[in-house]
Amino acid sequence: MIKPISISVEDLSVSYEKKRVLTNIYLKIEAGNVIGVIGPNGAGKSTLFKSILGLVEMDTGEIFVEGKNISKVRKKIAYVPQKDDVDWSFPATVMDIVLMGRYPYKGIFQRIDNQDKAIADKALSDMGILNLKDRQIGELSGGQQQRVFLARALCQEADIFFLDEPFVGVDITTEERIISLLKSLAAEGKTLLVVHHDLSNVEEYFDEVILLNQRLIAYGDTDKTFIKENISKTYGGQLPILQKTGLI
Repeated sequence: MIKPISISVEDLSVSYEKKRVLTNIYLKIEAGNVIGVIGPNGAGKSTLFKSILGLVEMDTGEIFVEGKNISKVRKKIAYVPQKDDVDWSFPATVMDIVLMGRYPYKGIFQRIDNQDKAIADKALSDMGILNLKDRQIGELSGGQQQRVFLARALCQEADIFFLDEPFVGVDITTEERIISLLKSLAAEGKTLLVVHHDLSNVEEYFDEVILLNQRLIAYGDTDKTFIKENISKTYGGQLPILQKTGLI
């Protein structure tokens, strides 16, 4: 069965203060997969996400989401940023954050209604944190905070999910719940891209991998792409350290 192309990236290059971060990236990402974005620190993984989302300026390139400009399909896209990018002191409850997932569907003068609240309740229930909906986000543990932002993404009822290091600072129970959720969403035809650092579970977690180090090293099915030759090209001088720590 041929899957539709969800995201098309053509000749993407990005620089920060004249320093090239991504160079000549070409990708055609199919819907219905959980895709790991793998590479060392500074490889441009978060920049790839932000480029597709239209959050950074490109030097060159064209990006299409479901065949359209990002501005035409933005409400279909959910983004879960790195935890360090979130202001956890912001005075908001768990429910306040999760309901933000409904905002793309609201006009200027439209308010959150009971249907929106029901969708938010289901998202919280799916993440196992319905009992926390009235808590302040700053009072939560790291794993609970991550579940809140995933619940917000679910509440948005998106087709495409970008998750930037969703497993950092979470316990194993939360990690297992998250990956189970991602796989169930992929089975529904959703597209899920996940920046990930723990190489020991890549083969278990992802249908496909994007190996990145400022340039695209390899992209494809995990069993054919996540091989020693490609990992070595991706991590270069860090490879002996990874081998010593048992990550590969």
